[in-house]
Amino acid sequence: MLIKIYGSAIHGVAAQTITIEVNVDTGGVGYHLVGLPDNAIKESSYRISAALKNVGFKIPGKKITINMAPADLRKEGSAYDLSIALGILAASDQILAENIQDYIIMGELSLDGSLQPIKGVLPIAMKAREEGFKGIILPKQNTREAAVVEGIDVYGVVNIKEVIDFFNEGIPIEKVILDIKKEFQEKIDQFPFDFSEVKGQETAKRAMEIAAAGGHNIILIGPPGSGKTMLAKRVPSILPPLTLKEALETTKIHSVAGKIGTETSLMTIRPFRSPHHTISDVALVGGGSYPQPGEISLAHNGVLFLDEMPEFKRTVLEVMRQPLEDREVTISRAKFTVNYPASFMLIASMNPSPSGYFPDDPNNTSSILEMQRYMNKLSGPLLDRIDIHIEIQKVEFEQLTEKRKGENSEEIRKRVLKAREVQQDRYRNLEISYNAQIGSRQIEQFCALDEASFSLIKQAMEKLNLSARAYDRILKVARTIADLEGDQNILSHHISEAIQYRSLDREFWKS
Repeated sequence: MLIKIYGSAIHGVAAQTITIEVNVDTGGVGYHLVGLPDNAIKESSYRISAALKNVGFKIPGKKITINMAPADLRKEGSAYDLSIALGILAASDQILAENIQDYIIMGELSLDGSLQPIKGVLPIAMKAREEGFKGIILPKQNTREAAVVEGIDVYGVVNIKEVIDFFNEGIPIEKVILDIKKEFQEKIDQFPFDFSEVKGQETAKRAMEIAAAGGHNIILIGPPGSGKTMLAKRVPSILPPLTLKEALETTKIHSVAGKIGTETSLMTIRPFRSPHHTISDVALVGGGSYPQPGEISLAHNGVLFLDEMPEFKRTVLEVMRQPLEDREVTISRAKFTVNYPASFMLIASMNPSPSGYFPDDPNNTSSILEMQRYMNKLSGPLLDRIDIHIEIQKVEFEQLTEKRKGENSEEIRKRVLKAREVQQDRYRNLEISYNAQIGSRQIEQFCALDEASFSLIKQAMEKLNLSARAYDRILKVARTIADLEGDQNILSHHISEAIQYRSLDREFWKS
């Protein structure tokens, strides 16, 4: 007897429906699995056999052929255990399966028949709804994530016996229903850190506000203990809240990577990713034998923080050049190409020298030559892609012990939101949302300069020997400063402040 059951495969951050055809034939004995399965799927026969035996069923001693179509697409992982097991039971007439084709069925089996959570549930549920399936049956731990998708029934099960009873005896499985808009609104402003906790560093806070308002990349240069990491961790609290569309995009990527907790249905605050400096280029941008999203994709719609940037391998940093420009990552293999979104705000930090204290090193352990050699670990083209370079000074004792709290994140966020609204209105007919995304053509249109501003930036270009890309960055930052101040035109003091945020061009960086 031939039975068809439907599962799903993840390709990039999208799902593709997989048809699992199970044929049980009396003419011989054997177990044949075809359709480019990986080792985890090939091993499923052992898990399925033990699980079925422990719930009172068995794999029949007949010739079983299982085809996973389309046969030219490689299937990965253990999430097909449940669908294959049910296909075998239905094809061997051990259970009824009249309406089994109305559902996407996925889950990894334990030997006792219980189900383990799987990855990529959100894109799977979205694809199931798109293709008109009645419902989706999943491990209970994944149901909150799947219930984000409206218009499809979501059933969570703990053991394969529940699914068997559902199809064979009509015993209902409880549907999982989630008020996604209510849950989204309740958690949208829950942040673990606040800018009011930062002592001093008013100039750095101003730079962070500008970076958040325009979506600009920023690098912080300062001695150890000056608050670089503390500032970076608080940036998500002043960024505009995620829209529901952005939240779904972000959750989808984390779902594919298996980073969604069992109690989480939807990511409601912007991600903050801080990889260690020993990370490989594949782990940062994504890829591998079976491609997975990297850290820059996990930071999509949020912040990627590279602490002590010169300590990262140069090859790792250089692979970020293209994603910083294009805001997506393309992973190419011989047989397929995968695209991952990577629209993130880069925050980097570094010490000014190997000792960390140049030019105020009390022990004079770093010479100017050593400092410049240390700075040369970062390439000019990469630094050009960072809009704001800000020096951070050591926090003085009086500032550190001051009782008065600084401005909180909510107040800063209000100004950031106001500036973002101006930008969204300005770019409403374009495929961009904020100043950091504008290209050369838009710069000419939206960053026009008066005579005083033009003269000022010309002097800066000649004196500092700035690149064409640095010129564009200064104009973008000046545009954001003007938006924060509510000015329609870029004025000379906006240009002047933007030039101050090119410290590495002005002082340290020598190409």
